[in-house]
Amino acid sequence: MATMASTLTSKPQRFALFDNSPSFHGIPLAPATLRVQPAKSGSQPSISMSASSSTPYDLQSFTFSPIKESIVSREMTRRYMMDMITYADTDVVVVGAGSAGLSCAYELSKNPSVQVAVIEQSVSPGGGAWLGGQLFSAMVVRKPAHLFLDELDIEYDEQDNYVVIKHAALFTSTIMSKLLARPNVKLFNAVAAEDLIVKGGRVGGVVTNWALVSMNHDTQSCMDPNVMEAKVVVSSCGHDGPFGATGVKRLKSIGMIDSVPGMKALDMNTAEDAIVRLTREIVPGMIVTGMEVAEIDGAPRMRPFLDSLDFPVNDRTITEELMRLLRPKLVCGKLWDRWRAPSYYKLNQGVAGGLPHSILQRMGPTFGAMMISGQKAAHLALKALGLPNALDGSYVGSIQPELILAAADSAEVADA
Repeated sequence: MATMASTLTSKPQRFALFDNSPSFHGIPLAPATLRVQPAKSGSQPSISMSASSSTPYDLQSFTFSPIKESIVSREMTRRYMMDMITYADTDVVVVGAGSAGLSCAYELSKNPSVQVAVIEQSVSPGGGAWLGGQLFSAMVVRKPAHLFLDELDIEYDEQDNYVVIKHAALFTSTIMSKLLARPNVKLFNAVAAEDLIVKGGRVGGVVTNWALVSMNHDTQSCMDPNVMEAKVVVSSCGHDGPFGATGVKRLKSIGMIDSVPGMKALDMNTAEDAIVRLTREIVPGMIVTGMEVAEIDGAPRMRPFLDSLDFPVNDRTITEELMRLLRPKLVCGKLWDRWRAPSYYKLNQGVAGGLPHSILQRMGPTFGAMMISGQKAAHLALKALGLPNALDGSYVGSIQPELILAAADSAEVADA
Protein backbone atom coordinates (compact mmCIF):
# COMPACT_ATOMS: atom_id res chain seq x y z
CA MET A 1 0.00 0.00 0.00
CA ALA A 2 2.93 2.36 0.63
CA THR A 3 4.03 1.82 -2.95
CA MET A 4 0.53 2.63 -4.23
CA ALA A 5 0.31 5.81 -2.15
CA SER A 6 3.69 6.92 -3.43
CA THR A 7 2.57 6.36 -7.01
CA LEU A 8 -0.68 8.27 -6.56
CA THR A 9 1.02 11.32 -5.06
CA SER A 10 3.96 11.46 -7.46
CA LYS A 11 4.45 14.08 -10.17
CA PRO A 12 2.69 13.66 -13.55
CA GLN A 13 4.19 10.81 -15.52
CA ARG A 14 3.99 9.59 -19.09
CA PHE A 15 3.17 6.00 -19.86
CA ALA A 16 3.60 4.50 -23.31
CA LEU A 17 0.45 2.74 -24.42
CA PHE A 18 2.18 0.58 -27.03
CA ASP A 19 5.53 -1.22 -26.95
CA ASN A 20 5.99 -1.03 -30.70
CA SER A 21 6.51 2.26 -32.56
CA PRO A 22 3.21 3.24 -34.23
CA SER A 23 3.12 4.40 -37.81
CA PHE A 24 0.63 5.59 -40.41
CA HIS A 25 1.33 4.56 -44.02
CA GLY A 26 4.97 4.10 -43.11
CA ILE A 27 5.30 7.47 -41.33
CA PRO A 28 6.48 7.05 -37.71
CA LEU A 29 4.15 8.51 -35.12
CA ALA A 30 4.98 9.58 -31.60
CA PRO A 31 3.58 7.10 -29.08
CA ALA A 32 0.54 8.28 -27.14
CA THR A 33 1.22 9.26 -23.55
CA LEU A 34 -1.09 9.57 -20.56
CA ARG A 35 -0.88 12.56 -18.26
CA VAL A 36 -1.82 11.57 -14.72
CA GLN A 37 -2.81 14.41 -12.43
CA PRO A 38 -1.03 14.36 -9.05
CA ALA A 39 -3.27 13.68 -6.08
CA LYS A 40 -3.96 16.65 -3.80
CA SER A 41 -2.12 16.42 -0.52
CA GLY A 42 -4.27 15.01 2.24
CA SER A 43 -7.23 14.39 -0.05
CA GLN A 44 -6.41 10.90 -1.29
CA PRO A 45 -8.71 8.35 0.39
CA SER A 46 -7.27 5.09 1.61
CA ILE A 47 -7.87 2.12 -0.65
CA SER A 48 -8.70 -1.30 0.69
CA MET A 49 -10.42 -4.44 -0.50
CA SER A 50 -13.13 -4.07 2.14
CA ALA A 51 -13.93 -0.53 1.03
CA SER A 52 -14.37 -1.58 -2.58
CA SER A 53 -16.44 -4.69 -1.87
CA SER A 54 -18.94 -3.42 0.72
CA THR A 55 -21.60 -0.70 0.97
CA PRO A 56 -22.60 1.50 3.92
CA TYR A 57 -26.02 -0.18 3.99
CA ASP A 58 -27.48 -3.66 3.83
CA LEU A 59 -28.57 -4.32 0.24
CA GLN A 60 -30.59 -7.38 1.25
CA SER A 61 -32.97 -5.48 3.54
CA PHE A 62 -32.62 -1.93 2.23
CA THR A 63 -35.51 0.51 2.82
CA PHE A 64 -35.86 4.26 2.29
CA SER A 65 -36.94 6.71 4.97
CA PRO A 66 -40.67 7.49 4.63
CA ILE A 67 -41.73 10.74 2.97
CA LYS A 68 -44.97 12.33 1.81
CA GLU A 69 -45.31 12.87 -1.93
CA SER A 70 -46.40 16.46 -1.33
CA ILE A 71 -43.09 17.21 0.39
CA VAL A 72 -41.22 16.26 -2.77
CA SER A 73 -43.44 18.54 -4.84
CA ARG A 74 -43.08 21.44 -2.41
CA GLU A 75 -39.30 21.13 -2.20
CA MET A 76 -38.85 21.18 -5.98
CA THR A 77 -41.37 23.98 -6.52
CA ARG A 78 -40.17 26.21 -3.69
CA ARG A 79 -36.51 26.00 -4.68
CA TYR A 80 -37.15 26.55 -8.38
CA MET A 81 -39.47 29.49 -7.79
CA MET A 82 -36.91 31.06 -5.46
CA ASP A 83 -34.28 30.66 -8.18
CA MET A 84 -36.58 32.36 -10.69
CA ILE A 85 -37.12 35.26 -8.29
CA THR A 86 -33.40 35.53 -7.53
CA TYR A 87 -32.28 35.48 -11.16
CA ALA A 88 -35.11 37.61 -12.59
CA ASP A 89 -32.61 40.49 -12.38
CA THR A 90 -29.07 39.15 -12.52
CA ASP A 91 -25.54 40.13 -13.50
CA VAL A 92 -24.86 37.82 -16.45
CA VAL A 93 -27.11 35.56 -18.52
CA VAL A 94 -25.30 32.95 -20.60
CA VAL A 95 -27.51 31.70 -23.43
CA GLY A 96 -26.50 28.18 -24.47
CA ALA A 97 -24.76 25.60 -22.28
CA GLY A 98 -22.33 24.10 -24.78
CA SER A 99 -18.58 23.98 -24.24
CA ALA A 100 -18.15 27.75 -24.73
CA GLY A 101 -21.11 28.70 -22.55
CA LEU A 102 -20.09 26.34 -19.75
CA SER A 103 -16.50 27.58 -19.87
CA CYS A 104 -17.72 31.17 -19.70
CA ALA A 105 -20.03 30.50 -16.76
CA TYR A 106 -17.31 28.54 -14.95
CA GLU A 107 -14.83 31.41 -15.28
CA LEU A 108 -17.43 33.98 -14.20
CA SER A 109 -18.44 31.92 -11.17
CA LYS A 110 -14.95 32.28 -9.70
CA ASN A 111 -16.06 35.74 -8.58
CA PRO A 112 -18.59 35.00 -5.82
CA SER A 113 -20.15 38.46 -6.14
CA VAL A 114 -21.28 37.80 -9.74
CA GLN A 115 -24.64 36.10 -10.25
CA VAL A 116 -24.70 33.90 -13.35
CA ALA A 117 -27.79 32.39 -14.98
CA VAL A 118 -27.24 29.78 -17.69
CA ILE A 119 -30.14 29.13 -20.07
CA GLU A 120 -30.26 25.93 -22.12
CA GLN A 121 -33.22 24.84 -24.26
CA SER A 122 -32.34 21.16 -24.02
CA VAL A 123 -33.07 19.00 -21.02
CA SER A 124 -29.43 17.89 -21.13
CA PRO A 125 -26.86 20.71 -21.24
CA GLY A 126 -23.51 20.29 -22.97
CA GLY A 127 -24.42 21.04 -26.58
CA GLY A 128 -22.18 19.13 -28.97
CA ALA A 129 -19.47 18.60 -26.37
CA TRP A 130 -20.60 15.10 -25.39
CA LEU A 131 -18.86 13.65 -28.47
CA GLY A 132 -16.06 14.52 -30.85
CA GLY A 133 -16.30 14.77 -34.63
CA GLN A 134 -18.59 12.39 -36.55
CA LEU A 135 -20.03 11.09 -33.25
CA PHE A 136 -16.64 9.68 -32.19
CA SER A 137 -15.80 9.65 -28.48
CA ALA A 138 -12.43 11.37 -28.11
CA MET A 139 -11.98 15.11 -27.62
CA VAL A 140 -8.90 16.73 -29.17
CA VAL A 141 -7.62 19.92 -27.54
CA ARG A 142 -4.74 21.90 -29.02
CA LYS A 143 -2.11 23.32 -26.70
CA PRO A 144 -1.93 25.53 -24.70
CA ALA A 145 -5.68 25.16 -24.02
CA HIS A 146 -4.81 21.93 -22.18
CA LEU A 147 -3.94 24.13 -19.20
CA PHE A 148 -7.67 24.62 -18.70
CA LEU A 149 -8.00 20.83 -18.49
CA ASP A 150 -5.27 20.81 -15.84
CA GLU A 151 -7.30 23.31 -13.82
CA LEU A 152 -10.31 20.99 -14.04
CA ASP A 153 -8.17 17.92 -13.13
CA ILE A 154 -9.09 16.09 -16.34
CA GLU A 155 -6.71 13.37 -17.52
CA TYR A 156 -5.62 13.17 -21.14
CA ASP A 157 -3.21 11.52 -23.57
CA GLU A 158 -0.48 14.02 -24.43
CA GLN A 159 1.14 14.59 -27.82
CA ASP A 160 3.53 17.33 -28.94
CA ASN A 161 1.01 20.00 -29.95
CA TYR A 162 -2.26 18.66 -28.61
CA VAL A 163 -3.86 16.41 -26.03
CA VAL A 164 -6.69 13.88 -26.31
CA ILE A 165 -9.36 13.22 -23.70
CA LYS A 166 -10.49 9.62 -24.10
CA HIS A 167 -14.16 10.67 -24.06
CA ALA A 168 -15.55 14.17 -24.56
CA ALA A 169 -18.10 13.52 -21.81
CA LEU A 170 -15.28 13.66 -19.26
CA PHE A 171 -14.82 17.37 -19.97
CA THR A 172 -18.52 18.19 -20.12
CA SER A 173 -19.52 16.30 -16.98
CA THR A 174 -16.54 17.59 -15.00
CA ILE A 175 -17.01 21.27 -15.78
CA MET A 176 -20.77 21.01 -15.14
CA SER A 177 -20.27 19.34 -11.75
CA LYS A 178 -17.78 22.00 -10.65
CA LEU A 179 -19.84 24.87 -12.04
CA LEU A 180 -23.22 23.86 -10.63
CA ALA A 181 -21.77 23.29 -7.16
CA ARG A 182 -21.07 27.01 -6.85
CA PRO A 183 -23.70 29.09 -5.02
CA ASN A 184 -23.77 32.00 -7.49
CA VAL A 185 -24.78 29.94 -10.55
CA LYS A 186 -28.14 28.57 -11.68
CA LEU A 187 -28.70 26.42 -14.75
CA PHE A 188 -32.18 26.78 -16.24
CA ASN A 189 -32.31 23.83 -18.60
CA ALA A 190 -35.38 23.07 -20.72
CA VAL A 191 -35.81 26.86 -20.86
CA ALA A 192 -35.76 28.81 -24.12
CA ALA A 193 -34.57 32.35 -24.77
CA GLU A 194 -37.23 33.49 -27.23
CA ASP A 195 -36.04 37.06 -27.70
CA LEU A 196 -33.82 39.84 -26.38
CA ILE A 197 -34.65 42.78 -24.13
CA VAL A 198 -33.31 45.91 -25.85
CA LYS A 199 -33.54 49.41 -24.35
CA GLY A 200 -31.90 52.47 -25.83
CA GLY A 201 -29.75 50.43 -28.20
CA ARG A 202 -28.42 48.19 -25.43
CA VAL A 203 -29.24 44.53 -24.77
CA GLY A 204 -30.61 44.30 -21.25
CA GLY A 205 -31.65 40.67 -20.86
CA VAL A 206 -33.60 37.86 -22.48
CA VAL A 207 -37.23 36.84 -22.98
CA THR A 208 -37.72 33.31 -21.66
CA ASN A 209 -40.23 30.49 -21.88
CA TRP A 210 -40.36 26.77 -21.30
CA ALA A 211 -38.67 25.08 -24.27
CA LEU A 212 -41.67 22.83 -24.91
CA VAL A 213 -43.92 25.88 -25.02
CA SER A 214 -41.62 27.57 -27.53
CA MET A 215 -41.67 24.48 -29.70
CA ASN A 216 -45.46 24.44 -29.80
CA HIS A 217 -46.46 28.06 -30.31
CA ASP A 218 -48.06 27.07 -33.63
CA THR A 219 -50.11 24.23 -32.17
CA GLN A 220 -51.40 26.00 -29.05
CA SER A 221 -52.99 29.34 -28.29
CA CYS A 222 -50.74 32.29 -27.47
CA MET A 223 -48.59 31.53 -24.42
CA ASP A 224 -46.82 34.66 -23.26
CA PRO A 225 -43.20 34.46 -22.09
CA ASN A 226 -41.33 35.69 -19.04
CA VAL A 227 -38.23 37.88 -18.81
CA MET A 228 -34.80 37.78 -17.21
CA GLU A 229 -33.02 41.12 -16.97
CA ALA A 230 -29.21 41.15 -16.98
CA LYS A 231 -26.39 43.66 -17.04
CA VAL A 232 -24.61 41.49 -19.63
CA VAL A 233 -25.87 38.77 -22.00
CA VAL A 234 -23.40 36.22 -23.36
CA SER A 235 -24.65 34.49 -26.52
CA SER A 236 -23.10 31.06 -27.03
CA CYS A 237 -25.73 29.55 -29.32
CA GLY A 238 -23.43 27.52 -31.56
CA HIS A 239 -23.22 27.39 -35.33
CA ASP A 240 -24.39 25.89 -38.61
CA GLY A 241 -27.64 26.01 -40.47
CA PRO A 242 -30.93 27.61 -39.42
CA PHE A 243 -30.75 26.28 -35.86
CA GLY A 244 -27.43 27.95 -34.97
CA ALA A 245 -26.14 31.46 -34.23
CA THR A 246 -29.59 32.56 -33.08
CA GLY A 247 -28.31 35.43 -30.98
CA VAL A 248 -26.63 37.27 -33.84
CA LYS A 249 -29.45 36.38 -36.24
CA ARG A 250 -31.86 38.15 -33.92
CA LEU A 251 -29.55 41.18 -33.77
CA LYS A 252 -29.63 41.32 -37.56
CA SER A 253 -33.42 40.99 -37.76
CA ILE A 254 -33.92 43.97 -35.45
CA GLY A 255 -31.29 46.06 -37.23
CA MET A 256 -28.59 46.13 -34.55
CA ILE A 257 -26.00 44.56 -36.88
CA ASP A 258 -25.79 44.63 -40.66
CA SER A 259 -25.23 41.00 -41.64
CA VAL A 260 -24.51 37.43 -40.57
CA PRO A 261 -22.38 36.12 -43.46
CA GLY A 262 -21.94 32.62 -42.07
CA MET A 263 -18.81 30.54 -41.85
CA LYS A 264 -16.12 30.06 -44.45
CA ALA A 265 -14.77 26.65 -45.48
CA LEU A 266 -12.75 24.44 -43.16
CA ASP A 267 -9.37 25.68 -41.93
CA MET A 268 -8.85 24.43 -38.42
CA ASN A 269 -5.59 26.25 -37.67
CA THR A 270 -7.03 29.58 -38.75
CA ALA A 271 -10.47 28.98 -37.27
CA GLU A 272 -9.56 28.36 -33.65
CA ASP A 273 -7.26 31.37 -33.40
CA ALA A 274 -9.88 33.57 -35.07
CA ILE A 275 -12.69 32.45 -32.77
CA VAL A 276 -10.72 33.41 -29.66
CA ARG A 277 -9.43 36.63 -31.21
CA LEU A 278 -12.87 37.78 -32.39
CA THR A 279 -14.79 36.92 -29.21
CA ARG A 280 -16.09 40.33 -28.16
CA GLU A 281 -18.99 42.56 -27.16
CA ILE A 282 -20.75 42.74 -30.52
CA VAL A 283 -23.34 45.32 -29.42
CA PRO A 284 -23.67 47.12 -26.09
CA GLY A 285 -24.67 44.58 -23.46
CA MET A 286 -24.18 41.44 -25.57
CA ILE A 287 -21.02 39.35 -25.93
CA VAL A 288 -20.70 36.64 -28.58
CA THR A 289 -18.57 33.56 -27.94
CA GLY A 290 -17.84 30.12 -29.36
CA MET A 291 -18.84 29.02 -32.85
CA GLU A 292 -21.40 31.82 -33.07
CA VAL A 293 -18.39 34.10 -33.58
CA ALA A 294 -17.54 32.26 -36.82
CA GLU A 295 -21.07 32.85 -38.10
CA ILE A 296 -20.99 36.60 -37.61
CA ASP A 297 -17.43 37.18 -38.82
CA GLY A 298 -17.25 34.69 -41.69
CA ALA A 299 -14.41 32.85 -39.96
CA PRO A 300 -13.40 29.36 -41.15
CA ARG A 301 -15.46 26.51 -39.76
CA MET A 302 -14.03 23.86 -37.47
CA ARG A 303 -14.64 20.89 -39.73
CA PRO A 304 -16.44 19.97 -42.96
CA PHE A 305 -19.96 18.62 -43.22
CA LEU A 306 -19.93 14.87 -42.75
CA ASP A 307 -23.51 13.82 -43.44
CA SER A 308 -24.85 12.94 -46.87
CA LEU A 309 -27.02 15.66 -48.39
CA ASP A 310 -29.74 15.94 -50.99
CA PHE A 311 -28.29 19.20 -52.30
CA PRO A 312 -24.90 20.97 -52.36
CA VAL A 313 -24.34 22.48 -48.92
CA ASN A 314 -22.15 25.24 -50.34
CA ASP A 315 -25.00 26.61 -52.44
CA ARG A 316 -25.80 29.73 -50.44
CA THR A 317 -28.94 30.42 -52.48
CA ILE A 318 -30.51 27.26 -51.08
CA THR A 319 -29.65 28.31 -47.54
CA GLU A 320 -31.09 31.77 -48.12
CA GLU A 321 -34.29 30.33 -49.59
CA LEU A 322 -34.55 27.98 -46.62
CA MET A 323 -34.18 30.86 -44.21
CA ARG A 324 -36.79 32.87 -46.10
CA LEU A 325 -39.33 30.14 -45.40
CA LEU A 326 -38.55 30.17 -41.70
CA ARG A 327 -40.04 32.38 -39.06
CA PRO A 328 -37.19 32.24 -36.58
CA LYS A 329 -37.46 32.45 -32.84
CA LEU A 330 -34.46 32.90 -30.58
CA VAL A 331 -34.38 29.75 -28.49
CA CYS A 332 -31.18 29.31 -26.50
CA GLY A 333 -28.91 27.72 -29.03
CA LYS A 334 -31.69 26.54 -31.34
CA LEU A 335 -33.97 28.20 -33.84
CA TRP A 336 -37.38 26.62 -33.42
CA ASP A 337 -38.84 26.93 -36.90
CA ARG A 338 -42.40 27.32 -38.12
CA TRP A 339 -42.69 25.48 -41.39
CA ARG A 340 -45.58 26.70 -43.54
CA ALA A 341 -45.08 24.78 -46.77
CA PRO A 342 -46.08 21.08 -46.38
CA SER A 343 -43.40 20.05 -48.87
CA TYR A 344 -40.74 21.16 -46.41
CA TYR A 345 -42.16 19.22 -43.48
CA LYS A 346 -40.19 16.08 -44.27
CA LEU A 347 -36.96 18.07 -44.47
CA ASN A 348 -37.77 19.68 -41.14
CA GLN A 349 -38.28 16.28 -39.56
CA GLY A 350 -34.91 15.19 -40.89
CA VAL A 351 -33.20 18.22 -39.40
CA ALA A 352 -34.83 17.93 -36.01
CA GLY A 353 -34.40 14.18 -35.80
CA GLY A 354 -30.78 14.04 -36.90
CA LEU A 355 -31.52 11.91 -39.97
CA PRO A 356 -28.86 11.41 -42.70
CA HIS A 357 -30.22 14.33 -44.75
CA SER A 358 -29.56 16.79 -41.98
CA ILE A 359 -28.21 20.18 -42.92
CA LEU A 360 -26.91 20.74 -39.39
CA GLN A 361 -23.68 19.57 -37.82
CA ARG A 362 -22.31 19.60 -34.33
CA MET A 363 -19.10 21.09 -33.08
CA GLY A 364 -15.79 20.25 -34.70
CA PRO A 365 -13.22 17.74 -33.51
CA THR A 366 -11.15 20.25 -31.48
CA PHE A 367 -12.66 22.07 -28.53
CA GLY A 368 -9.85 24.26 -27.23
CA ALA A 369 -11.19 27.35 -29.01
CA MET A 370 -14.58 26.90 -27.33
CA MET A 371 -12.99 26.71 -23.88
CA ILE A 372 -10.71 29.72 -24.31
CA SER A 373 -13.34 31.76 -26.17
CA GLY A 374 -15.71 31.10 -23.27
CA GLN A 375 -13.08 32.16 -20.75
CA LYS A 376 -12.41 35.33 -22.72
CA ALA A 377 -16.14 36.10 -22.88
CA ALA A 378 -16.25 35.79 -19.10
CA HIS A 379 -13.51 38.38 -18.67
CA LEU A 380 -15.21 40.65 -21.20
CA ALA A 381 -18.34 40.40 -19.05
CA LEU A 382 -16.32 41.17 -15.91
CA LYS A 383 -14.87 44.20 -17.68
CA ALA A 384 -18.36 45.37 -18.66
CA LEU A 385 -19.42 45.00 -15.02
CA GLY A 386 -16.48 47.13 -13.93
CA LEU A 387 -14.84 44.22 -12.10
CA PRO A 388 -11.23 42.97 -12.16
CA ASN A 389 -10.51 41.01 -15.33
CA ALA A 390 -7.67 39.57 -17.40
CA LEU A 391 -8.18 41.94 -20.33
CA ASP A 392 -6.99 45.12 -18.65
CA GLY A 393 -4.57 43.52 -16.21
CA SER A 394 -6.71 44.19 -13.14
CA TYR A 395 -7.50 40.54 -12.41
CA VAL A 396 -5.78 39.11 -9.34
CA GLY A 397 -5.40 35.36 -9.35
CA SER A 398 -4.36 32.49 -11.59
CA ILE A 399 -4.73 33.48 -15.24
CA GLN A 400 -4.15 31.00 -18.02
CA PRO A 401 -1.29 32.13 -20.32
CA GLU A 402 -3.36 31.57 -23.45
CA LEU A 403 -6.06 33.89 -22.09
CA ILE A 404 -3.51 36.67 -21.63
CA LEU A 405 -2.31 36.17 -25.21
CA ALA A 406 -5.86 36.23 -26.53
CA ALA A 407 -6.54 39.46 -24.70
CA ALA A 408 -3.44 41.11 -26.13
CA ASP A 409 -4.26 40.04 -29.68
CA SER A 410 -7.89 41.09 -29.66
CA ALA A 411 -7.90 44.51 -28.02
CA GLU A 412 -8.27 46.37 -31.32
CA VAL A 413 -11.00 44.04 -32.56
CA ALA A 414 -12.97 44.28 -29.33
CA ASP A 415 -12.88 48.07 -29.45
CA ALA A 416 -13.72 48.33 -33.17
